Amino acid sequence: MGHALVIGGGPAGLMAAEQLARAGHRVQLVEAMPTVGRKLLMAGKSGLNLTRDEPTARSLPRYGDAARRLAPILETFGNREVRDWAHGLGQDTFAGTSGRVFPVARKASPLLRAWLGRLNALGVAFHTRWRWTGWTGEALRFATASGTVEARPDACVLALGGASWPRLGSDGAWVPLLAQRGVAITPLAAANAGLDIDWSQHMRRYFGAPVKNVRLSAGTVCDRGEFVISARGLEGSGIYAMSRPVREGARLCIDLLPGRSHDWIISRLGHRPAGETLTNRLRKALKLPPAKLALLREFDRPPGEPKALAARIKALPVRHRGLRPIEEAISSAGGIAWHGLDEDLMLAALPGVFAAGEMLDWEAPTGGHLLTGCLSTGRRAGRGAARWLGKGNRAG
Repeated sequence: MGHALVIGGGPAGLMAAEQLARAGHRVQLVEAMPTVGRKLLMAGKSGLNLTRDEPTARSLPRYGDAARRLAPILETFGNREVRDWAHGLGQDTFAGTSGRVFPVARKASPLLRAWLGRLNALGVAFHTRWRWTGWTGEALRFATASGTVEARPDACVLALGGASWPRLGSDGAWVPLLAQRGVAITPLAAANAGLDIDWSQHMRRYFGAPVKNVRLSAGTVCDRGEFVISARGLEGSGIYAMSRPVREGARLCIDLLPGRSHDWIISRLGHRPAGETLTNRLRKALKLPPAKLALLREFDRPPGEPKALAARIKALPVRHRGLRPIEEAISSAGGIAWHGLDEDLMLAALPGVFAAGEMLDWEAPTGGHLLTGCLSTGRRAGRGAARWLGKGNRAG
């Protein structure tokens, strides 16, 4: 039996600890925050979208460039398996009309309590308020309430998250620590982030207004969705799904009437009665709600000619100042480069050290893909570390 240390108490870290404990190893899990699972509990405030009600193969394209490396990991623990895992913790689930899967309880706390109970029964030891600060020689070094603590585990799983929501523990402070040890890292960047927009005064009345049933496109990415107008810009799942192409410089456009063709719009606008304002014509003939009309006025002065106006309605260019800061993002892109990891997610530069979750260089839109990816990579890293220990290996 080996001694395994898991650093990070989010979904990936908890899953890694479970796999190691099930394999019979002595497991310690350390967390910098006062409690574990804080980001999971935050996700639970919006219902805790666990996974997708679809074959994993259909979800793979959502992981972008990382899909090839994630495929064998997700194929062994993907959408169906995540749902079965939740059921094993006594948490019944249901699938919404959008294909998103939630616990029936619609919150994270019952699932987290059941999971921690299972880990305690497996003998996992928890240490909170332990912040990893690097190495002293070959020993891992931690700042704790009682002073500096050093540990020499036989294997270690890193599950420290990305750099979004630093107040919940994911601050990216691990980047320089690993870079100093020769680990290749793709710079962290905001993912699933809102758009930063400097609104004109007339938009203030629409802050908080939802904009539904639109199609958004940026570069090669095109998806139907919805979003909310906020004081800082645009936020919501539809906008978050465009994070990567927007971050890479692609122009974002909104189709305000995705269910209607150019010709239909032109025909409806072509019979404008004398004296009727353009705004009233758009509202009456096209049934555009106030929030959509406001966006049309904000981003582009509506042309009066029906053909040109139809083109704007079907592809309204969004003026913005880029994504909101990474600290406000739901998740982050970038992380440990795949070429520095083996199939079990062990770092080539640090034998016996494995990594999982948002520390890895992948991103995915909200809708269950993020949590599934974290759970799946945590499972792979934990099992990989268990296999490594089973062969009699020792870190360092």
